[in-house]
Amino acid sequence: MKITDITLTVVGIPRHTGFVNKHIIVKIYSDEGIVGIGEMSDFSHLPRYAPDVEDLTNVLKSFLIGENPFDIMKLNQELSGNFPEAMYYYEKGSFIRNGVDVALYDLCAKYLGISVADMLGGRIREKIKVCYPIFRMRFMEEVEENVEVIRQRLHQGFDTFRLYVGKNIDADEAFLAAVKSEFGNEVKIKSLDFSHLLDWKSTLQAVKRLTKYDLGLEMIESPAFANDYEGLHHIRMRTDYPISEHVWSTKHQYEMIKHDSVDIFNISPIFIGGLTAAKRAAAVAEVARKSVILGTTQELSIGTASMAHLGANLVNLNYTSDPTGPELYIGDVVKNRIQYQNGYLHVPDRNVPGLGIELDENLIETYRVKDLSWGNVSVHQLQDRTAQTK
Repeated sequence: MKITDITLTVVGIPRHTGFVNKHIIVKIYSDEGIVGIGEMSDFSHLPRYAPDVEDLTNVLKSFLIGENPFDIMKLNQELSGNFPEAMYYYEKGSFIRNGVDVALYDLCAKYLGISVADMLGGRIREKIKVCYPIFRMRFMEEVEENVEVIRQRLHQGFDTFRLYVGKNIDADEAFLAAVKSEFGNEVKIKSLDFSHLLDWKSTLQAVKRLTKYDLGLEMIESPAFANDYEGLHHIRMRTDYPISEHVWSTKHQYEMIKHDSVDIFNISPIFIGGLTAAKRAAAVAEVARKSVILGTTQELSIGTASMAHLGANLVNLNYTSDPTGPELYIGDVVKNRIQYQNGYLHVPDRNVPGLGIELDENLIETYRVKDLSWGNVSVHQLQDRTAQTK
């Protein structure tokens, strides 16, 4: 089997908040008539630069066309050579590598008539516990809005939530107090995500304030400045809660292991550059006797399905994971959206080859946009994922 072509289609899909996220849908064509699909997720994020899609398509064609898609390791080397790893988890090169890598797995698994999970090592689970995100509050007026999100999502079966904190600790505390008062043990806040906003000492002070509400906390996420491995170690030694951090490069994971910085590696194909890299990072974590969770940048169903297949076979996936992206959008580009039931992400049917996800060309046309340009979007809107200005 040989690769004959690759196409990239940009779509812009609004979240329920009104913010429009732009993604690239990848199609890799083969001489067997089989098409693999992937997703370069969420280019609408800091830093505010994005590739020229026509130029990117030509670059990918230059080293993919004519290749055997089963040479996944070789093609990942080409991807890494053209789009090298960086030390920042929103760097766009990893988004590009991920979209192509996932499409390769989908193509090869379809050819073999097996699921992507089977290509990755089979299954030890058919569903993955996930949480719904509660986005960061800057003002006290946002507390009640987020409590209402809890009410709505609890009704839909989500009983576990991840809380972004650190901009307004008073609002964070007020929110936790309100949740505890109204829902008691019915709702679980699985993590406090500081997103590198504070230094580790300031985070430790905030943690002492926010953890007095017994809501089933599993972990503290990103509680130091980015790449501050010593800071992560310091706070890890001073709190009883496990510390979690994203993995966005091989070097980054090495440094965290070297400094014994974390208990849980947050691994997402989009941030580390594909299923191949994510599987390797999970294996490294296992050797280091660390747990993992599946992270997210709030993907659509294609990207989320790839994570479900990955999570199906990870032996050290010991905590609640994050991929609930499709629930945040008003639409998608597939005929069969990824399924959530009672707070679990369900792995696609093993009997459906590939990712188990089928594109809907009509929906792609509905959401198709010209390019990845930004328009009139403020930094706060990018960080909080709120509605774009008119």
